[in-house]
Amino acid sequence: MKTLYKLPLLDPETTEGFKHIDLDDDTGWSVTTYTLRGGLQEGVQVVEINNGKLSFAVLPTRGMGIWKGQCGDISLGWDSPVQDPVHPAFVNPLERGGIGWLKGFNEWIVRCGLSSMGAPCTDTVLDNNGNPSEVSLTLHGNIANTPAHFVSIEITDEAITLKGEVDETMMFGPALRLNTEIRTELGSGKLTISDTVTNLGNNPTEHQLLYHVNYGKSLLEKGARMLAPFKQVAPRDPRAAEGIQTFDQYDAPQVGFVEQAYFYELASKRGSRETMAMLHNAAGNQASLLRYSLKDFPCFTLWKNTAGAADGYVTGLEPATSYPNPRGFERKKGRILNLAGGESRSTTLVVETLDTKKAIKAAEAEIKALQKTVKATVHPQAIARFSDI
Repeated sequence: MKTLYKLPLLDPETTEGFKHIDLDDDTGWSVTTYTLRGGLQEGVQVVEINNGKLSFAVLPTRGMGIWKGQCGDISLGWDSPVQDPVHPAFVNPLERGGIGWLKGFNEWIVRCGLSSMGAPCTDTVLDNNGNPSEVSLTLHGNIANTPAHFVSIEITDEAITLKGEVDETMMFGPALRLNTEIRTELGSGKLTISDTVTNLGNNPTEHQLLYHVNYGKSLLEKGARMLAPFKQVAPRDPRAAEGIQTFDQYDAPQVGFVEQAYFYELASKRGSRETMAMLHNAAGNQASLLRYSLKDFPCFTLWKNTAGAADGYVTGLEPATSYPNPRGFERKKGRILNLAGGESRSTTLVVETLDTKKAIKAAEAEIKALQKTVKATVHPQAIARFSDI
């Protein structure tokens, strides 16, 4: 393996200007960086990576989330009512009862966490005097609206790796650092996200992490389907229970549709605990496949929002450390992680685009083989194990 480039990228001291890196060869790869101007996108930094087949845009200003991608004819991402990336300075998480996070929500892949994620709620923490204090936790936490303070790129004759470091820290509160590596092999339809979260403080702290992996057209359409091997699946609430007969299937955009979410306990390979989830289009010739270990992400949520096209026609595949319920409920269920002072936790998520029926059939066969190892239960109503009922 030969290293072609290894350099800081979007260092705070050198953020201005436009950079473009490529080679005059037949691979077609390139890396381009620039800063958006105008309106709510003012100052958002973008790193566009093209490996010769798969291209995607990373947003260091928005916690190293991935804005959108393209692989041949397959669009990766969705059409949000939020058209452009929004600078965190313009996002008020407390807006509309704690769901202000949605004001900047338009990414293909966005992290939720690091100290909290899930539904807005109140929780009790210790204040700076060591006394119990009630605080408001907003939707999906802070990491997606926290800019990276350092980004670097390494390019070899095999792969492109983008690295970023993001701190979610405060005095008398959580002090967590995200170190991420987003790697893609030249000429492949795959990217790998390797994240390490470290407690920078001396005291133990709670930690949650969820990946909101979102799809609209071209994968999401009437007749599309989500496949995953599961032990059990249950609707989050009565609204989701209305669609339990078709929880893994999709319809055309429907004006006025109210979101539905389904909580899964997935099956996995013995030993490695590796599992997978796949969304494919109606024709079965385009798909996106997630691979990861249940050791990293033991919980999985399927989010369906097949609303009118202008209102956000989208579905989310969401591997996570816990379910996106209020943090207090997840704590009672024992699903909140605790990091000791100085402790780190690493995770890996692989996202692969499949563009042939043969590749999709092979992935389906893997899923079916895993499904045969367990009994699948579909609960018609929300259950106490997953939801606060």
